[in-house]
Amino acid sequence: MTEQRALSDTAAAPARPAAGDGGPAVPGRGAVPGPSGRPSGAGGTLPDAGEAGGGAGGRQLLVVLGLVLAALNLRPAITSLGSLMEEVRDGLGMSGTVAGLLTSVPALCFAVFGLAAPRLARRWGPATVVCAGLVAITAGLAVRPLMGGTAAFLAVSALALAGIAVSNVLMPVIVKRWFPDRVGAMTGVYSMALSLGTAVAAAATVPLTGALDAGWRLGLGMWAVLGGLAVLPWFAIARGRTNRESRAAATGGAAQEAPTGRIARSATAWSLAVFFGLQATGAYITMGWMPQIFRDAGVSASTAGVLLAVTMVMGVPLSFVLPRIAARLRHQGILVVALGACGLSGYAGLWLAPAGGAWAWALLLGISNCAFPLALTMIGMRARTSSGVVRLSAFAQCTGYLISIPGPLLVGALYQHSDGWGLPIALMASLMVPQIVAGVLAGRDRTLEDEL
Repeated sequence: MTEQRALSDTAAAPARPAAGDGGPAVPGRGAVPGPSGRPSGAGGTLPDAGEAGGGAGGRQLLVVLGLVLAALNLRPAITSLGSLMEEVRDGLGMSGTVAGLLTSVPALCFAVFGLAAPRLARRWGPATVVCAGLVAITAGLAVRPLMGGTAAFLAVSALALAGIAVSNVLMPVIVKRWFPDRVGAMTGVYSMALSLGTAVAAAATVPLTGALDAGWRLGLGMWAVLGGLAVLPWFAIARGRTNRESRAAATGGAAQEAPTGRIARSATAWSLAVFFGLQATGAYITMGWMPQIFRDAGVSASTAGVLLAVTMVMGVPLSFVLPRIAARLRHQGILVVALGACGLSGYAGLWLAPAGGAWAWALLLGISNCAFPLALTMIGMRARTSSGVVRLSAFAQCTGYLISIPGPLLVGALYQHSDGWGLPIALMASLMVPQIVAGVLAGRDRTLEDEL
């Protein structure tokens, strides 16, 4: 059985497998067969692991390295631009309106380009598509600073964002494919690396640009080096025997075994999409507007920046721990409620005493934003097969990112027209309620295959 077979296989294995020696069992999930036809069992044994010249352990380490490096590259294209936005605007003569729209462009690209990921993965295999996505990210980051006009700058930015989009969708698929009995643990590793890449790019872009005594162009382009490093392990994984066989199997009828039925009929898929979209809305609002809330309350600009960094850094350790806890639970609703309560408390604090308890509110909102790794974990747990995961991941993320687009723009409009933060903060808090409801529904112990 090939990697393509793993993407297409819908035959459910035993409903309650025992935990492997190397990680927690995922409640309610069967073992996913590997390309050799044997279930991936204890310790997350990898199928066809020797194709890169090593044994199963070496192959597993290569995939883990690939996951970490890929995750590190999924946000610097966005956060590095935000750190240098004023310089970019001045350098390109970009209007304030266009600069404002840039905050919604990533979500739009994630939604549009992410839709192509399932078809590309069926045709070429997920490893090849992730490798190509990282090449697109690297090329976009390297070429973008060379553009002399706003239109060309946006077009090349879209290239990098397209690479991020397909990789976003396929990361849960890679985890499910290679680590079927370690979904929580490996999602934690991936999410922690993604949070780390986000925080480092946001915090280090300006200091590194100054230290290099260079302008904004080098400050943006230097992140292409990290992208180039990430391509190397994925090039090796994509060239392996499993991926070559998956391309041959694309016309061999395996795809006919994929789950049937329209995914839009699945209540679980919609719950995950709404939960993903609303948590993304909260994250984008926090990243885009929280420093301004603190500055308007009398906090210095430098301190407001540190408060935002605290909020983002909170995601690094929690993104590692939270998916492991979620994978041990039959119902993840309790975690959704706990994160939502932190978010509501943080917004209440911003309303009542934004400056007086600034550090506490930043901490609480940082915890609340860890709904993202929880959403990724539930995507991996709400389908029994890799084919189900790729469909669910594409639907939940693409629909969710579309849902998230209006949020930051609406907050900005309310702030401008109400001349204060009362209404915007009320909106942020009110969105937390449907996020909790959708997350509780998405956390129920059921799978996509049961609903189609």
